[in-house]
Amino acid sequence: MKRRSLFCFLLAFVAAFILVACGKTETKETTTTTEEAVSGASEKVYTDPSELKDSYDVIVVGSGGAGMSAAISAKDAGANVVVLEKMPVIGGNTAKSSAGMNASQTKFQEAEGIADSNDKFYEETLKGGGGTNNPDLLRYLVDNSAGAIDWLDGLGITLSNITTTGGMSEKRTHRPADGSAVGGYLVNGLYYNLVERKVPIFVNAEVTDVTAKDGAVTGVKVKIDGKEKTISAKAVVLATGGFGADLDMVAKLNPALEGYVTTNQPGSTGDGIALAEDEGAATVDMEQIQIHPTVEQETSYLITEAVRGEGAILVNAKGERFVNELETRDKVSAAINALEPNYAYVIFDDALKDRVKAIAQYESKGLVTTDATVADLAKEIDVPAETLQATLDTWNQAVADKNDAAFGRTSGMDHALNTGSYHAIKVAPGVHHTMGGVKINTNAEVLDTNGQAIPGLYAAGEVTGGVHGKNRIGGNAVADIIVFGRQAGTQSAAYVK
Repeated sequence: MKRRSLFCFLLAFVAAFILVACGKTETKETTTTTEEAVSGASEKVYTDPSELKDSYDVIVVGSGGAGMSAAISAKDAGANVVVLEKMPVIGGNTAKSSAGMNASQTKFQEAEGIADSNDKFYEETLKGGGGTNNPDLLRYLVDNSAGAIDWLDGLGITLSNITTTGGMSEKRTHRPADGSAVGGYLVNGLYYNLVERKVPIFVNAEVTDVTAKDGAVTGVKVKIDGKEKTISAKAVVLATGGFGADLDMVAKLNPALEGYVTTNQPGSTGDGIALAEDEGAATVDMEQIQIHPTVEQETSYLITEAVRGEGAILVNAKGERFVNELETRDKVSAAINALEPNYAYVIFDDALKDRVKAIAQYESKGLVTTDATVADLAKEIDVPAETLQATLDTWNQAVADKNDAAFGRTSGMDHALNTGSYHAIKVAPGVHHTMGGVKINTNAEVLDTNGQAIPGLYAAGEVTGGVHGKNRIGGNAVADIIVFGRQAGTQSAAYVK
């Protein structure tokens, strides 16, 4: 039976397979996604702590997109793999991802006639990062992005709906077919592939130390079920995410960010960076911390860049546009911070809401203000109605003319804002992504302070630094976790043979 068919069979009988694969129920997590083909049953079941073995070939620390991709790749390469997650549920920050996954020269772009290139993806990302990206890591990311899209598709995780994000001149942000948020869809799909492969997943499992002998990794120490246990392994993959939830650490490294809200899940506290440093690992770009321009401040909920990518505009308290909405995140954030008062509104219409399914989540959380007319919306959000109407009229004409004379926007201009009711979400910047972290090479090997690979130690995703430079382009984080997650799994499995 082909893998894709087996995967579909698994989804149909997922409860039975989970019990076989994971033993007794330790923790159950309820999730919701619009993509039934990947979500299957809404319940996730994790491996009972009593089943934790004393030894594995590869230990993967962290269960976001990077960790799960690494575990799948290592397992498919023949390694005996385990996933250890300190939080009570899997997913990490990946579960909160909204926009999509950037990739160039993909089959889905080709089907839509999008003439993209790896070189263009590289150059635009390098520009967005202020020219400070590690060129080798960036080249590897770009050149392997289309292959990663194909790999996911082979796992039943199809990202065929394409939009754009800030700093990109082409549509290369891949998301689920219905335009929904990528995060939950991706986490669920990777999870069921782990279940299919009978890879054990332990939650509430905090790794406190990476053990080593004669300079080579030998395993980890983990706190689980109220006990500390030493697990041996030939290789360890760190995929623990960044430190964006540790606001004290954020403020220490970048004092200008003191007082900001964070979009990060609570487990993003830099644990993997500390574990690697204890083994002599070097770090890079630790002070480079990204703020996302469109965060609802009361809930710290991120409003995906895909809303602007599909044509939304930003207005200030006077109802005026003030920036190219699809500039890089650092520039849009700076423009909002320069406002008085320093907040903005994302403005969109019913047609756009239908194109970006994530907006339904924002509505369910009470973040969206909706009115039948522009005048009514203006009154509701306390901006001058005539000004807001004039702003929309000017924007819609710019879309028709394909010429944004005011701010030079050239992307996300396929649709006017003139259909049905009108909507607004009040936003301001929040701490979102930590670009700095552990130094790695293109084999995802962790490097020490002398630039040498630490034998048996690998890392992928936001725990690493270098690929994004000073500023991450929206959609590149998902590319990062999948491309380098796969590489960490493949290389760690090869190392243990």
